[in-house]
Amino acid sequence: MLQQKEWLTLSHDHHHHHGDTGNIKVAFFLNLGFTIAEVIGGLLINSIAVLSDAVHDLGDSAALGLAWFLARYSQKEGDEKYSYGYRRFSLLGALINSIILIVGSLLILSEAIPRLFDPEAFDAQGMIIFALLGVAANGLAAFRMRQSESANARVVGMHLLEDVLGWIAVLVVGVLSLFVDWPVLDPLLSIGITSFILYRVVRQFKTIVELFLQAVPSESSLRLIQSRFETVNAVCSTHHVHLWSLDGEHHVLTAHLVVDEGLTGDDVKRIKRESKAAIEDLDLGIEHMTLEIEFENTDCSMPEHHH
Repeated sequence: MLQQKEWLTLSHDHHHHHGDTGNIKVAFFLNLGFTIAEVIGGLLINSIAVLSDAVHDLGDSAALGLAWFLARYSQKEGDEKYSYGYRRFSLLGALINSIILIVGSLLILSEAIPRLFDPEAFDAQGMIIFALLGVAANGLAAFRMRQSESANARVVGMHLLEDVLGWIAVLVVGVLSLFVDWPVLDPLLSIGITSFILYRVVRQFKTIVELFLQAVPSESSLRLIQSRFETVNAVCSTHHVHLWSLDGEHHVLTAHLVVDEGLTGDDVKRIKRESKAAIEDLDLGIEHMTLEIEFENTDCSMPEHHH
């Protein structure tokens, strides 16, 4: 099973965007094709479990399509309207898909819980065949998403991981049902898996909302950044240090550096160069860095707006 950290951390490799988009595209077509097969097969074997999973996979297909579109859109360069570029649209995809996954999980729980008290019979052999197909199709798509870096692609990966686990559960239930008549196993496993996914996606959702609200990315420390700036020769202190993220991978940093009075233009250039180098060494995924140099005893506060 994929390690939790691998899916939940938002990391900072800068060369994955096109790979992410290609992986999401493959996942979308795999998922959509399999969803169509599920609807036909569910009707043929009279399995409400397979049909309800088809509805779930249809939601996943819509989510994957949206993720694919937004992943492509987010690669557009900056323009007059979005000067930082369109990376935040990838984060929007992650947010919408997280909400779809949370709502889908709650709907599955609302179906599965009543079934504990009124379990239904199903075609076990047909269920096994579909489970094997489901594990193969979703497993291949989830494997493609494994190395993805963007928040958007990680949420897509979570959709697919949920599907793989769901089909493994269906397979287990199908095989057991060949030997014992315990239809209650189906809703029990469904509840267990859905609860596990729900817990993880809610954590991911919290991270995405924090990024939208321009929180400092979780693996970064403003105190460490300030202390790095203050190691640069002639920098007395720092303030107005702000760090936020465009999409969970690519960050923006602004800071005011207070320097000694009487420095020359060349000194200021050196300070800027060394300050940038000190931060780049930390490898925090900072894409835009704006440094303002101030001399001591300069009032840098913004003018107050009187209403």
